[in-house]
Amino acid sequence: MTGGTLRWATEADARAVAIVHVDSWRAAYAGLIPSEVLAALSVEQRAAGWTRWIAASLRGDATDLDAVRPHRLLVAEDGERIVGWAAFGPGRDPDDGHRGELGGLYVHPDHWSTGVGASLIRRAEQELRTAGHSDAYVWVLTGNERAIGFYERQGWRADGASKIADEGSARALVELRHTKPLS
Repeated sequence: MTGGTLRWATEADARAVAIVHVDSWRAAYAGLIPSEVLAALSVEQRAAGWTRWIAASLRGDATDLDAVRPHRLLVAEDGERIVGWAAFGPGRDPDDGHRGELGGLYVHPDHWSTGVGASLIRRAEQELRTAGHSDAYVWVLTGNERAIGFYERQGWRADGASKIADEGSARALVELRHTKPLS
């Protein structure tokens, strides 16, 4: 990531995080998630959700989150613009609280293949390691070959586990778990 910086998100970042979220979903999941679901994504709705999520994560309060344990949100900036983010923390899946989880990593399509994602994942891995996690996992939508290739280049490997994702689609969407030792 040339000339960019990584920092912890604040509530003031919610709209910019939502823009990255919506734009990257529409680009990355085209053909994987029904087009009507992607077209219905709203930056305003996502921004409101991210405002609540960031506030709860800063308080360390899981009650306002969709997770059992709060995750932290790291953002990548290019100048004054947020161009990517990574959410991570203790595993939220049953029996996986001892593991680290990369809950999401998204980079705006205008910044794909620029090193932003690699910078975010390296820092997330470092933070998870510092928090005492010896390994971590991330769920990746089946068919998202760009993301799968990215994670594999970073040393993450599919371990055979899968689950059904609910992204507002009438058809079942399958996610595959990728893991990486952090020690």
